[in-house]
Amino acid sequence: MRNIWKKIIIQTILDEKDPERQSDEYSSFELAKGFRELKINIRRWVKDIVLIAVGITSAAFGLEGFLIPNSFIDGGVTGISLLVNAVSGYPIYIFILLLNIPFVYTGYKIISKQFAIKTAIAITGLAVAVATIHFGEVTHDKLLASVFGGFFLGAGIGLSIRGGAVIDGTEVMAIFLSRKLGTTIGDIIIIINIMIFSFAAYFLNIEAALYSLLTYLAASKTLDFVIEGIEEYTGVTIISSHNEEIRQMIINDLGRGVTVYKGRRGYGKSGETNETDIVYTVITRLELNKLNNEITKIDPYAFVVMSSVKDTKGGMIKKRSLQH
Repeated sequence: MRNIWKKIIIQTILDEKDPERQSDEYSSFELAKGFRELKINIRRWVKDIVLIAVGITSAAFGLEGFLIPNSFIDGGVTGISLLVNAVSGYPIYIFILLLNIPFVYTGYKIISKQFAIKTAIAITGLAVAVATIHFGEVTHDKLLASVFGGFFLGAGIGLSIRGGAVIDGTEVMAIFLSRKLGTTIGDIIIIINIMIFSFAAYFLNIEAALYSLLTYLAASKTLDFVIEGIEEYTGVTIISSHNEEIRQMIINDLGRGVTVYKGRRGYGKSGETNETDIVYTVITRLELNKLNNEITKIDPYAFVVMSSVKDTKGGMIKKRSLQH
């Protein structure tokens, strides 16, 4: 068994870094380090598979239970699939597969092979789930159907993205077009969705298009919520002559971790500079008001820069219990 694991570590981890070396040239330390990397990779793949599977189930439930029975659509490639299904009557899983093929290939070209493989598996899984699992219509209320259909679809897309794949090729298409046209990704997505909902108003009716817009808003907000997390974090950079007092306040009063790094200040007409410590911390938006108040008490002239943080990993992000 030990020799089997050794062979796996060498073939999957160590040989990729140095393919010229022989298997008997690796030290025990290198094998142990390779084993640790292998465990991390396995854990990551298992986590990704679970997230994608749950995402597929959630998206399929949103489609089958809410959107398809009421002929509502969403934005992006999924919305196009729903629209063509509502107009033609052909099964939606066919369009989910066919319409996403170009974007899987584009993802392979502009992002990575691993991303393209995961995306192809996720999209195929969604098509299979919609074709084989029939949840049945959950509600006849159009408002509930549009909101909760968008909620479950957005949650499914978000969970899949957290698993390293997409089940809707809109983002891939937006990245590709933004590079070609020199525009932002957000502008491309907005233009695509305006076209989709315009076609929905023409081929379906105005009421269905308006409910579909509500579905899109619910899906996009849920998608942001799933990707960015429950707590929205803010990175705060503080430059003050009382930096040590501010650092102690953040640690002892707020229970947050801080990073202190050296910087140089420039001021005056002659551009004089002097060294200073710069305090950086990450807090939730709910704690922002308290932090500003405490900084004002210590130094009302402190220079404070705040920026949105999409996600965090490691460090002391979760608030620790304060000891008094």
